[in-house]
This record gives sequence, C-alpha cells and structure tokens, in this order.
Amino acid sequence: MAVSMGSYGCIAGVYDDLVASPKQPISKSPISTFSFGSNPARHFCVSPKSRLSYSLRTMIPKASATALEDEIYQETDDVPIPKVIIDQDSDLNATFVQITFGNRLGALLDTMNALQNLGLNVVKANVHLDSSGKHTKFSITKASTGRKVEDPELLEAIRLTIISNLLKYHPESSAQLAMGEAFGIEAPKHKLDVDIATRINVCDDGPNRSLLSVETADRPGLLVDLVKIFTDINVAVESGEFDTEGLLAKGKFHVNYRGKSLIEPLQQVLANSLRYFLRRPTTEDSSF
Repeated sequence: MAVSMGSYGCIAGVYDDLVASPKQPISKSPISTFSFGSNPARHFCVSPKSRLSYSLRTMIPKASATALEDEIYQETDDVPIPKVIIDQDSDLNATFVQITFGNRLGALLDTMNALQNLGLNVVKANVHLDSSGKHTKFSITKASTGRKVEDPELLEAIRLTIISNLLKYHPESSAQLAMGEAFGIEAPKHKLDVDIATRINVCDDGPNRSLLSVETADRPGLLVDLVKIFTDINVAVESGEFDTEGLLAKGKFHVNYRGKSLIEPLQQVLANSLRYFLRRPTTEDSSF
C-alpha cells in the first residue's frame, strides 16, 4: 500500500496521496499479516515495527471552494473538543463513523467526498443534537465488496482524512488536535505527557473473548500500530471502537487468543507490550 510505505503495495492506490514524513523513520522489517474485524481469514499486509506518519497537507481530495461547510464563528467563542469515533461494534456489515465538533459542522459533503475517494461507499446515517453538540454519523463500506472496512490501514486513513478536513475547514480546531502541532495553524497549548496519559486495562468479556481498553496520546498511524502489536503476540481482534477526542486516542477492542478469552499471564503480556510501545513511539531499528 502506498500510504504506509511499510506495506509495500499490499492495497495499492488507497493512500496514494498520503506521504510518509521524514521526521519519523520507518522500519524495513519483513512483512507480516493481521486483520481487524469479524473474519480472521482475511489478512492485510503491514511491516513489523513500522511507525506510520502521514502528511495531512497532502490528504486527498483537495476540497472545492464550495466546501466551506460551516458557519463562521467569532474568535472569542469557546472552541469545542473535536471527536471522531470509528465504530466496528454496532453492525456486522458496515463501519460507522461519528464526527462531533460542537455545533460547528455543516453537511460535511466534502468530507463524504474525501472518504469516497478512498474507495468507500459513504451514506449519512443520522444526525442528532445534545448538550455537547451536533453528532453526524456515517455508514461506510468498501466500494469493491460492499462489506465493512476491516483493514486497519484503511481505517486509519478514514480517521486521518476526517481530521485533515477538520484542520482545513475549521482551523480553530488545530489547537485542540494532536496533529494540529505538525499540520495545523496553531499547536496545542498543553502537550500530553505520554506516561501520564496512557492507561491500559484488560478484562474478561465472556468465555470466548476479552475486552482491552487503551487510552493514550494521539498521533498518526496509532491504530495500525496498536493492531500490529496484537498480532505480534497472536491476539486476534474481533471488533472494537477507536475514538479521537482532542489530544487523546481511546480504543476498546474485543480480542481473543485462539477463540478464547485471554488468560491472566497473556493479559499482562499484552498490557506490558502496549505500555512499552506507547511510551517509545519513535524507536526504530532502522530507517530510510
């Protein structure tokens, strides 16, 4: 796949307009496979130990001049926390994405077009309002198969595409997003301490699966890297939800080991592996 540079063309063309940043090296390790979703027989290529870093400046497609989707707000208005939820739990046949940025989001037509350019069918499912703002939900499937998105790299591209459009059409969101530091007009005023921000919990969720909860500082490529860690220790991901809430990334994953819930020693191995990796996000054995 063109986007990750570590997957070497496995799903060609999906991320052709995403480029790797030279600031973070990427490993040249051999290729392995993993999947994210209900069908463990379907695998996707990724390079071990890769740390994906995408340039949001080149995210596709460039939106048209008519894409100023929302109202203009005064600088004195309180800027809400942007939230992007990728839901793999609610439906067996579709991926649901929910976007919230207070009451500032409009029809999001250009965001829908950008997602469609990733080879996706995108249908607006519903919009609802509450005290935290306007929540817009989309149902997404792969255009080639009509099935839900199970490729972690494509799920990450969906997330980055949405964040890219937020930064483009709502530059005031820059200071509220971790990726605003590199790609926005204003860096976050308060950076998260990764050690403090990182929280990991694993518990049984029935006899055949466990529930893993992860909260940490956000960065590009995080979802792909998390799933890569799971597969390194032969933990399968059945389904889950991955949320971006401002500077934080929060994930809940239903996982199993050979069709059973994780025994306590394996739970500890998984938690320790995640803590080690998340606190050393740019460590590499080799680079380009």
